[in-house]
Amino acid sequence: MAEHPYAEFLGRVEKPGRYLGGEEQQIRKSGAGLACRFVLAFPDLYEIGMSHLGTRILYDLVNKHDDLVCERAFSPWTDMEAELRARGLPLVSLETATPLREFDVVGFSLQYELSYTNVLLNLELGGIPLRSDARGDADPIVLAGGPTATHPEPLAAFVDLFLVGEAEEVLPDLLRTIGRMRSEGRSRREILAAAARTPGIYAPTFYAVERDERSELLVVTGPTEEGRALGVPARVGRVYVRDLDRFPFPTRFPIPYAEAIFDRASVEITRGCTEGCRFCQAGIIYRPVRERDPKQIVKAVLDGVEAAGFSETSLTALSTADVSCIDPLIKELVPELKRRKIKLGIASLRAYGLNEGLLDEIKSVGISGLTFAPEAGTQRMRDVINKNVSDDDILTSARRIFERGYDRIKMYFIMGLPTETEEDVVGIAETGRKVREVARELKLQRMPTVTVSVSQHVPKPHTPFQWAAMDGLSDLSQKVNLLRDLARRYRLELKTHSQTESWLECLFARGDRDMGEVLGHAYAAGARFDGWRERFSMARWTAAIAAVGVEPERYTRTIAVDARLPWDHIDIGLEPGFLAEEYRKALRGRASPPCGKPFGAKVHPTSREAAEADARRLVCYDCGIACDMSEMRGERMVALDRLAGMKVERHDRERDDEVEREHERAIAADLVPIERLRGRLNPSKLAADSAFKAAAEAPFTRVRVFFAKTGPMRFMGHLDLTRVLPRMLRRAGVETAFSRGFNPVPRMSFGPALALGVGAREEVVDLDVLLPRSDADMAGLWSDDDRLREALQLRERFVAAAPPGIDILDVRVLLQGERRLGELVVAADYAVDLGPELAAEVAAELPARLGGPLQVERAGKAKAGRGLRRAVGEPTAVDISAALLHAEVEVDAGLLRFRVRLSSEGPGARPREVVQALVGAVISDHKLVRERLLARSGDDLVSLRALGPTFAPKKPRTEREPDEAHELAGTLG
Repeated sequence: MAEHPYAEFLGRVEKPGRYLGGEEQQIRKSGAGLACRFVLAFPDLYEIGMSHLGTRILYDLVNKHDDLVCERAFSPWTDMEAELRARGLPLVSLETATPLREFDVVGFSLQYELSYTNVLLNLELGGIPLRSDARGDADPIVLAGGPTATHPEPLAAFVDLFLVGEAEEVLPDLLRTIGRMRSEGRSRREILAAAARTPGIYAPTFYAVERDERSELLVVTGPTEEGRALGVPARVGRVYVRDLDRFPFPTRFPIPYAEAIFDRASVEITRGCTEGCRFCQAGIIYRPVRERDPKQIVKAVLDGVEAAGFSETSLTALSTADVSCIDPLIKELVPELKRRKIKLGIASLRAYGLNEGLLDEIKSVGISGLTFAPEAGTQRMRDVINKNVSDDDILTSARRIFERGYDRIKMYFIMGLPTETEEDVVGIAETGRKVREVARELKLQRMPTVTVSVSQHVPKPHTPFQWAAMDGLSDLSQKVNLLRDLARRYRLELKTHSQTESWLECLFARGDRDMGEVLGHAYAAGARFDGWRERFSMARWTAAIAAVGVEPERYTRTIAVDARLPWDHIDIGLEPGFLAEEYRKALRGRASPPCGKPFGAKVHPTSREAAEADARRLVCYDCGIACDMSEMRGERMVALDRLAGMKVERHDRERDDEVEREHERAIAADLVPIERLRGRLNPSKLAADSAFKAAAEAPFTRVRVFFAKTGPMRFMGHLDLTRVLPRMLRRAGVETAFSRGFNPVPRMSFGPALALGVGAREEVVDLDVLLPRSDADMAGLWSDDDRLREALQLRERFVAAAPPGIDILDVRVLLQGERRLGELVVAADYAVDLGPELAAEVAAELPARLGGPLQVERAGKAKAGRGLRRAVGEPTAVDISAALLHAEVEVDAGLLRFRVRLSSEGPGARPREVVQALVGAVISDHKLVRERLLARSGDDLVSLRALGPTFAPKKPRTEREPDEAHELAGTLG
């Protein structure tokens, strides 16, 4: 870690794991032979970007080409930004710690308008001029894609190229073109011109703008004279993948060190949506609906969780319930996940189509709550927005959910929709009340939680509501207050989104190049992470708007349908007039049927027989996207056939598994016969065997694992380790025992925790694991040779599965009754790298320092007692002399070595305190390493790793009897 440019101060920032890199399954390539070096600089925190499926898709897409590389960077939080600015250091990539300015292409995934200031943050900290026209030939090309690239004008001054649509078929060749031209020494202008002729690429520099009289917004009028001469298109057409199966979903991707928002192996199962909700931009810009081969989905899910070691996975789609084979797919997948003890999450369910069988399957893999989106509280409003859901659908699904023991329902709603009345707002709370009443009628033992989550409608480009006005802030606040009153009355959990953030989102969603100037002013004034409530400042944005002289009402008011719009030059592929007709139907309260389904149907047939019997034609909006309905029907038949074939294979596997389980049960039935346990277990205790077999916890074996903690792992805290190690065990094929209780967790016991940045040469953790049981080990009769052989096998498996920075040193299978770590560890040896010069100074002063008291000051915590209260941060003098057992300096090696007592007797000493007291200066924690943990052996202290089996004193038999049978059957003795 000394080589990492941030090593000196990583321990001073929140969550250092955001900036380290070096994760499991990351890809590093040398620069030799690469056509283009690309960095994906996601404009948000590591935890957000690493949860985004697009990051995984792009990382895999680019890196699977030998001549291309994709590295990652994420926006630094304010503490890291301050550290970088104070030291003049650049933002670097995670894989190779390369500054962003040294890449050929810097890419941004634009998911949300309020992340635009972070685009500028990443550019500036990466050493790249903010504005496109200020960049020279040596600067990287700045490329942006994602859903908001379909309305790109607010970022036109800062981004060189926008990729409109899906990247799979375009991005690799585009990167090669840019890389080749840069290596040839071609000018920046030539490179941008070549890229602008690529399908789906918009280069703002080659397009002219003017103010439209009707909308008063700046609109793109077409290519400039230079652009026409270069052959750039008048309108930029969206690109999309026709066949998703040509690009299988990635199953190997970097595993986050810092905990991601969605810490699981998610798999995209489809793109596009059949419903046509009029507020939904994604439902338009991801047309047509394309579904992945169900066999590929099952493989991606299982391979993903096994490669990563996650305990949870999820299926993602814009509308999971509308996937044509979702029922048989889940029924095929769930048994495989149950065998692996993996939880399954399902995103974007609808309030219909949740049949009993599907709900049972979901419940069986650990899901205790479900979320769906009625979107509006009255049927009139749902017809306006074209939400194909009725009150009966909502209440029927709620009843089925509650009957199956789910204890939480969350429902998403939108307020501020076109034509909305107060009755429609009240209907949101009324829908929640009716759902709660369903639970009350069932007379459940525990009342489920009903959560109503309400956001504001933001009219988005390329939707039927792109011309509609957004509610004013005062109107939205009144509606929120009304909902809060009703939620209290109806005992509902209410969550609302910030009205001011939504208002700003609207300004950028319908924004033009004037909003780009506002963006620059706000960023210069300190705007960052505007999607994070604690960072958003309305005053900062209103000041920037006033400085530029923009009238916000231009972007929030109703726009004439025949006015030109700032995003008209982006061609999504829709038939002219389609969106306007859907807008007019919305204002008349008329719904349109879901496309791609049999006419009049809400859900797809769930078997081939039902699909063949359904002769109804598939609905087509004729929106302009070329969908072949006959081909779509045929593909769904093929998918159902493949799932049927997989079902037969699964039944064969389950039959073989049942035979194996019958054999195990036969062994377990004769677990501990009296004649084999003579002298170890009283006959009166044999009844405990049946109780044990029925217990919630399986029989476990305790193993003690010694490991070194190096490299990036030095900056992983204790909570990070509790996530990383269970993943390692799952990859190794070793199952952990779990605690009892409402929220079971893997049973692990660590040695004393280390400060962030401190390395370790000999750490330890005790793990309770479930090993394949034989009749011998179930009876506690393993020999020493058996135990040694098992330990060696476990070590080999752990070494193969260990993440970077965890080096497995040794594994011991513990004997029954051995002391736990907390009873053994009494001291620790440390070393700190001072360098030869400082080491010589410390060596000269060390005898004098050790001859007197070693006092350090600690900041006190707020404590109250006996009428006294000490303020937070009040310094307290503490003498740590008694805790320091030994210290010496190795001048030639430049090391200070010392031993610290860790027992609870007397005041302890933190390693950094000892170093400060002995050295007289603060030394960065990353220069510290814990060399070993020590235990007492007679009168001596020895390395815990060198200590043999140590047992606690035996309790009187009367105290041991109730638990002895369980211990003999459930641990390795």
